[in-house]
Parts: sequence; structure tokens; C-alpha cells
Amino acid sequence: METFHITGQEISLEELRHIAVNRVNIALSAEAEKKIAKSRATIENLMAESKIIYGVNTGFGKLCDTVIPPSDAARLQENIVMSHACGVGKPLPSDVVRMMMIITVARFAKGHSGVRPETAQTLLDMVNRGVIPVVPEKGSLGASGDLVPLAHIALALIGMGEAEYNGEILSGAEAMKRAGISPVKLGYKEGLALLNGTQAMSSLGIFAIIKAYNLLKTANLCAAMTIEALKGNTSSFDDRVHKIRPHAGQNAVAAEIRRLLFGSGNINQSGNLQDAYSLRCVPQVHGASLDAFNYIKNVLQTELNSVTDNPLVFPDDNEVLSAGNFHGQPIALVLDFLAIAVSELANISERRVERLVNPQLSGLAPFLVKNSGLNSGMMIAQYTAASLVSENKIYASPASVDSIPSSANQEDHVSMGSISARKLSVILENTKNVLAIELICAAQAIDLAGSAAKLSAHTKTAYNAIRATIPTLESDRIIYTDINSAAELIDTGKLFGGNHA
Repeated sequence: METFHITGQEISLEELRHIAVNRVNIALSAEAEKKIAKSRATIENLMAESKIIYGVNTGFGKLCDTVIPPSDAARLQENIVMSHACGVGKPLPSDVVRMMMIITVARFAKGHSGVRPETAQTLLDMVNRGVIPVVPEKGSLGASGDLVPLAHIALALIGMGEAEYNGEILSGAEAMKRAGISPVKLGYKEGLALLNGTQAMSSLGIFAIIKAYNLLKTANLCAAMTIEALKGNTSSFDDRVHKIRPHAGQNAVAAEIRRLLFGSGNINQSGNLQDAYSLRCVPQVHGASLDAFNYIKNVLQTELNSVTDNPLVFPDDNEVLSAGNFHGQPIALVLDFLAIAVSELANISERRVERLVNPQLSGLAPFLVKNSGLNSGMMIAQYTAASLVSENKIYASPASVDSIPSSANQEDHVSMGSISARKLSVILENTKNVLAIELICAAQAIDLAGSAAKLSAHTKTAYNAIRATIPTLESDRIIYTDINSAAELIDTGKLFGGNHA
């Protein structure tokens, strides 16, 4: 079985997704264990010297000035886990929770968190043996990171709360028992270290950015198919045009459209001197989203490889510093940005759908069906696309501009990053369905125009994948199943001749 070693060194987003989704066995390297042990020894030594350290022998948040005696140290850490597990709503997906747990251990492995090696190892045992805590999706302010969702993970770690094991939801204690794992009895600082951090919003963001890149790739293909269906003018994709406005994303998308259309016999046949913006400005619009995605990915990559709990242990200096690395603002901002950038892919796609179904614009049969009037064809598919685009506009409103003070005004500015992450998932799903509608409409328009034989090699591959599961619309039929089938093609990669389901 494949084993991935957490070393305390950099992990890529792609590596993290692979080990989280594909149930790869995960282990701590010897070097990582040494770093964890060294930071733990620092905590133990300072406690032996009766040092006062936030969250180690004090209360939390506004209660930071309350000193806790050593006899209550273990109870303090257990109490923070129980009291902070206030999540509500449906559970986060198992892959997201698994990723949260892996990121937690990867941060411990950098040697600045002060937990015991056995605590980190028990988290990995849970991941490896399939004990996945039930983590409600709502409750995080993104203030001290994702306190509430991380508390639900810690609950299962100490044999409380709930967890999924072998497809069954059990008590945390029972899930750990069936997996042969002993629950952790928390020591100094460990409850706090488990709860502080941005793992929930980061994990949701990592899955989101990977999906966003796939949607962009699909959006470029959709645009190329629509351009072929409408016999578009491709002078706007000329390399010379984009070199003199050298945004990287714009130039990359223009090159991709040229590649997708290479060899087509359908282009430049409409007689139009200029096409509408939804065709002509694909490099500028899709390219701006690509530039945003690349920036966002870099921020998420940095966050993945950061230490975001509090306080932070610096063993070489024998010092513990209380600070704010758990604040989710960097992630909240970019996830709001990602929501906007993905929404734009749906916005312009819906406008291309309108051009396809509108006979005054396409020159094809009204609503892409013969005997229109008796048949409504793709009329209402465009309605659905418009509805999804409108909904996206609501969800694209940034969560990060809001802040509600908490903990008696001690935590007086919060990021709302988990809300940025959760509403983003709606936008991703909506955008996928808008693109699915464009795929169906473009394929239908190609059939009505009789231009399938002249498609480029790349658009022909996509057209064939569509037609393998969605037949040409000869007369009205139920459309939602076609949309679902096209959305599945987007997820699997079959539009490009592959399958990455």
C-alpha cells in the first residue's frame, strides 16, 4: 500500500488532495517526530518552571487572565474541546474532514505546536483506519481559526462526539474502539493546539480551487464549441492581439482557444466582422479568472504549509509566543475572490447559451429544435442557466467584509472565512451546471448546422462524448437528465478523452 510520509517540509495542494481522497496510508517521518517531541519538551520544561502561558495554564479568550492550577491542566484541555464543539448543520464531507486532520498533523510536524508525538500519531491512526469525525459545517467565525469544526474532530480523538466508521455513524468512543485506537487523554496545551487553525476553510478552499481549474478548462472547451457552432470570427484570438496586453491568463486562454479550434472547418464562416463579447472576449474574461485562480492557489499553498495555532512554541529559544497566526483573513479574502472569479465563468457562459438559442442571433431554428412552437427545445434550459447565474450573484457577495466581535470583545475582528468557503461550494455547483447547459446547446447547434464533420479534433472529442450519452434533441423530452449527464462528463474528464473520476 502506498505510504505518504509527513516530514514537516512543504506539501503541495495536489499531493494533499491525493492522500486525502485516495485513502493513502500516512506516517510521520523520524525527523517530524523529533520536531514534535522537541516542541513538547519545551512546554513541559516551562511548566516545570511555573511559567504562565496562555491556554496552557490560563483560561481562553477573554478568560486569558485566569490562571489554572496544574491539578486542573488536563481538565482545562478537555473542557475547551467540549465547550467549543458547538457546530450545527449537515456534516462536512468525509474527504474534507480527512484533509483537515492531515493538515493538523502536518502543522504539528513543523515543531511549533507543543503537542505530544502520540497525539499526532493518534490523529494519523484515525485517518489510516477510517475513523472520520462527524463535523457540522456551520459555527466557525474564522477568528481563532476554525475553532468549532476543529473541536468536533478533537471530540472524537478523546472518545467523545460522533464519528463515521465503515459507513456507519457511531459515538466517538465506539468508533475508536472498533478501529482499535485508544482515545487520547489530553495534556498541557493539546486541546488548544487541536482547535486553533484554519484547517476547515483551507481544506474547503483546496477542494474548491482544484474544481475551479477543471471548470475553467471546461469553460474554454464550451466557448470553442459555441464558436464553432456559430461559425465565429477567430481574429480576436490572434497571438499578436494578446502579446500587446500581456496578462498571463489572457494569453494562456487565447492560446488554449487557438489550440482547441485548430483544424476546424467551421470557423470564420459567419461573415461577421466582429463577434459579440461573449465570444470575442473569452481570453480577457476567462483569462482574468485564470489569473485569479493562480493567485488564490499560491495563497492556499502558503497557508497549507504554515503553522496557524496559538500560542507558538520556539524550542531553540525556549520561548512560547502568543500571537494571531490562526486568523483566517488571508483565506477569507481569496475564497471570496474565487467565488467572484468562478461566477464570471457562469456569467459569460449563460450569454453564449442565449446566443445559441436565440434565432435572431444564431440563424438556427428557434431554441435549437425543429418544429418550434410545438416544441420548446432549449428555451427553458436557458432559463435555468439564468437562474443559476442570478443565484451566484448573491453567493458571490463577500463574507469577509463582515465581522462580529466575540469572546466579550477580546476577539474583536473575525474573518468569516468558513462562510466564504461554504457559499463557494454552491457557486461551483451552479457554474458546473451552467457549463453543462452550454455543452448541450452547443452540441445541438452543431447538429442543426450540420457542422459536426468539420469540428476540430478537440471539439470533436467533446462532441462525441456528449453524443455517447445525450442524443440529439429531435423533439421535446425531459431535459434535466441531459443536464445531469453533461455535468457528470465535466466531473469525469471524458470531454477531453480521459477519465479522472
